[in-house]
Amino acid sequence: MIRDATTRVIHVVQGEHAISDDPDEILTTVLGSCVSACIMDADRGIGGLNHFLLPDAGPGGPDIRYAAAAMEVLVNGLMRRGAARSRLRAKLFGGARMMAGLPDIGQRNADAARRFLQDEGIPLIASDLCGTQARRIRFWPVIGRVQLHLLGEARAPARELPMPQRGGDVELF
Repeated sequence: MIRDATTRVIHVVQGEHAISDDPDEILTTVLGSCVSACIMDADRGIGGLNHFLLPDAGPGGPDIRYAAAAMEVLVNGLMRRGAARSRLRAKLFGGARMMAGLPDIGQRNADAARRFLQDEGIPLIASDLCGTQARRIRFWPVIGRVQLHLLGEARAPARELPMPQRGGDVELF
């Protein structure tokens, strides 16, 4: 899709999320070991993106910097805006191992996001997780389309991701 003067780009930073049903909005973020979920209800034409930092909640209760809270806030926000839980579909991105020799927080983030989706019965229709490269993603929430750009080292040939029956596509560039 080509952006024009009416297109608004919303950048989602660490510990935040955004939801939109506006066809002129694109949600974007840059990920290292963090993970983002793009969750949409294609029939309703609404979607959202989160960006969480850590897999496990620390002391003090729910915090959207952590996987479970970030995922729950996004799902509940979508449902408050008219999405049906039974029609939600998800795509996951990020979780890179950015520093060799340190604990693999990216893998743990990816595992936490997949576990949340499985526990909540939300189908995962596409993903690009782990590895060693940062990613930039752009998400068109109304149609479910995602563009993924790998950052850093020379990338391997583009991989085909499974195409959903409904809910958009993922485009590597």
